[in-house]
Amino acid sequence: MNSLLIGELAPEQPSFEPTKNKELTDEFRELRATVERMGLMKANHLFFLFYLLHILLLDVAAWLTLWIFGTSLVPFFLCAVLLSVVQAQAGWLQHDFGHLSVFGTSTWNHLLHHFVIGHLKGAPASWWNHMHFQHHAKPNCFRKDPDINMHPLFFALGKVLSVELGKQKKKHMPYNHQHKYFFLIGPPALLPLYFQWYIFYFVVQRKKWVDLAWMLSFYARVFFTYMPLLGLKGFLGLFFIVRFLESNWFVWVTQMNHIPMHIDHDRNVDWVSTQLQATCNVHQSAFNDWFSGHLNFQIEHHLFPTMPRHNYHKVAPLVQSLCAKYGIKYKSKPLLSAFADIVYSLKESGQLWLDAYLHQ
Repeated sequence: MNSLLIGELAPEQPSFEPTKNKELTDEFRELRATVERMGLMKANHLFFLFYLLHILLLDVAAWLTLWIFGTSLVPFFLCAVLLSVVQAQAGWLQHDFGHLSVFGTSTWNHLLHHFVIGHLKGAPASWWNHMHFQHHAKPNCFRKDPDINMHPLFFALGKVLSVELGKQKKKHMPYNHQHKYFFLIGPPALLPLYFQWYIFYFVVQRKKWVDLAWMLSFYARVFFTYMPLLGLKGFLGLFFIVRFLESNWFVWVTQMNHIPMHIDHDRNVDWVSTQLQATCNVHQSAFNDWFSGHLNFQIEHHLFPTMPRHNYHKVAPLVQSLCAKYGIKYKSKPLLSAFADIVYSLKESGQLWLDAYLHQ
């Protein structure tokens, strides 16, 4: 880092920017040290082993459903549902390895990350890292978080950005109806119509040949296991039904913690405040934990991105105390309310855009 050193601040200069909360930052660092002393950054390897095994068993069960019961409508759709569960749960598991939260060394995390996202899902690890690390650095910051790049081409997001868009008289879509067309171009379309082709474009453009090899191993496996049972048309039908179901699952879960929260340009506030204003939680339950891959604890995940997910509930009370001390609202809600808030927030920001577009 010495080559990047420009100089030292003069003694009379402030060492902390006025836009950032020094007290909150210092106290969070103390909390982080406490969490490490408590051993909450260490993973229970049996937890992740059983999690991987349950994914693999469901994958085998999907194929056995067709092999034993035939390819009529009921076994076909049961197989599709099982494979959708496999894909969604593998998505949450690759997220753990991508965050280096399972093993003590990055080598094993990277290897298992390639296996789960590449061989079990058919997607590139490098693409996920490229997108997701930006998201964690500046969540809900326009032009810095790729997860909100749908603004303004498809959606008007957040109160500030929506009003700004209206004042500029920009109308790429009828945003006042976005809470309706979200059901058409959001959850059902993201994976089968966008990610499915874009991931191949990404790896070829960036020459990520290792990722491409892992991805092709996935497509070869599913092709040669399901083609003999279903034929080409049946296989393609099954594949896109699975991607459709997985896409709905993925979008609702990943957006419930962020879209209803504060979305704005980067205002250069401190890191802790940036994470807290962009995230909310969904109440804990055995089903919610499994269904969302513990991303119902989105606040804790963003504050401690390398923490193993099974420890989120242990650190949550400490985070709540920190938020209460500094007057920061710690939001947690039921699962269905979190889903509904996505639609309500889109409706609100669409109306704000329309009012600014017509009257400002």
